[in-house]
Amino acid sequence: MKIRTKLSLLFALISASILILFSLSIYYSSETFRKEQFYNRLEDHALTTTRLLISVKEIDVELLKIIGENTILLPHEEISIYNSLNEKIYSSIEKDSIVISIDLLNQVRLRSKIQFKSEITESLGILYTDNNNQFVVIASAYDKYGLGKLNNLKLILLINFLISILIILFVGWFYAGQALQPMSKVIKRVDEIKETSLNLRVETENKKDEIAQLAQTFNKMLDRLEEAFNIQKIFVSNASHELRTPLTSITGQIEVTLLNKRDSEYYETVLLSILDDIKNINILSDGLLNLAQATLEINESHFSKVRIDEIIWTVRAELLKHKPDYNIEFAFGEMPSEEEKYIVLGNETLIKIAILNILENGCKYSDNKTVRLSLDVSDKKISIKFSDSGIGIAETELNKIFEPFYRAKNARKYKGHGLGLALSKKIIELHNGKIEVKSKIDIGTDILIILQNIF
Repeated sequence: MKIRTKLSLLFALISASILILFSLSIYYSSETFRKEQFYNRLEDHALTTTRLLISVKEIDVELLKIIGENTILLPHEEISIYNSLNEKIYSSIEKDSIVISIDLLNQVRLRSKIQFKSEITESLGILYTDNNNQFVVIASAYDKYGLGKLNNLKLILLINFLISILIILFVGWFYAGQALQPMSKVIKRVDEIKETSLNLRVETENKKDEIAQLAQTFNKMLDRLEEAFNIQKIFVSNASHELRTPLTSITGQIEVTLLNKRDSEYYETVLLSILDDIKNINILSDGLLNLAQATLEINESHFSKVRIDEIIWTVRAELLKHKPDYNIEFAFGEMPSEEEKYIVLGNETLIKIAILNILENGCKYSDNKTVRLSLDVSDKKISIKFSDSGIGIAETELNKIFEPFYRAKNARKYKGHGLGLALSKKIIELHNGKIEVKSKIDIGTDILIILQNIF
């Protein structure tokens, strides 16, 4: 069921409930008022007849009947009077239409006044006292006029209710359509957005309602999707280019070598060159795999408690083992005695990769191949600072160095693929940390990593 239909039906249901309650209150109020008026008139007729019969001695029963016949009576009006011996001393008609029992007369004497109904008439019993003599007066009649008005009111309320519901359904349908019209525009616009037209956006018309907020949220999602698609395109393009270069080199060397027979020394030289290209491809593949792994949404179920100081020493040892000409200098800031302060919740392998990439970059782009590493531990965070005296990075390029495959202009003469810093930044962000860079050309670069410890 569509939202427009649901809103229309809900609006009609609520309105119908209110109308029913309102109509019932009117009907039952009118019924109460009718009954009260009718019984008052019936009581007046009964008491008037009783007074004339008992208090006025000149009037006898026959004369009272004649007076009653020439008086405006209620439809089917009957008045009967009984003495203390339960004897009927007066009846306005020859034959009573209702049966008066002794129990009924006794109830009237006990309660002074009672109301009761027969098949079509409504009756009233009254205890009348005159000079210590008690009389029971029974009066009954049919409220033709009052019940007719009440039935007419019932019909009017029913017709008005049905007409009102139809009007409410129409108005609810119309205004629900008006209210949801912006949503229809959003749906239509979203249907127009394909993978080839991610630049399109949903119009918000500068409104502040929920639909405008939905459109704004959708536009933000489109911004992220478009950015992700663009990054993916650039990534694939750069990865293809980086892979094509060594593969083209390998293919060319093999083709040239196969043109003529060569001596063993030439073959050895070509094989060493091909081996170097293959190693380059392996390095690039490892970088791409690590970047893909870090890009996955790793949740805390994959994390464990790891000590940052131990990771740093392990990474240093591994780096110096493969690059003995590199130099890592340590400087320690505030170092607490509690070992727990060095522990973070994270993925040990990924953190090692992040630190290794930064250390390797610092050494590679420095003439003295030296990186100064300082560790500072406080109650809530662990700060790791990497400083080198290398070629530096231009200020205009600082905001681009974390993009995959991006390499600063002055770094392109060095071997590399531009994946290290992008990978390190992604890993640090996965661990809810921050990475900051400060650099000056020909002076050096400072990189600061901040992680939260668990204590």
